[in-house]
Amino acid sequence: MATETYLNHPTFGLLFSVCAIEEHRDLFTTLYAQRLFFLVTTGVNGVEFEPVSRTDARMLIETRMRFLRRMGKMVDYQNLQAMYKQTFF
Repeated sequence: MATETYLNHPTFGLLFSVCAIEEHRDLFTTLYAQRLFFLVTTGVNGVEFEPVSRTDARMLIETRMRFLRRMGKMVDYQNLQAMYKQTFF
């Protein structure tokens, strides 16, 4: 079952979760334009937003796709690949 995750940024409004990057770190993008990207870290101090460039976001997603493919998680890989194509092409 696919779930969608949203987060409210104090300045840019509603953000949409693109993918998990590592434990407690996720890549988010602005909901409508998908032009601004944020690396969001959750921890004991709360939520931290780190803006990342479009190029860096693309590289993070490509790295995550390689990881999923190596781990044999093909359904997750295919879902992320479809999102990748929709966002960057």
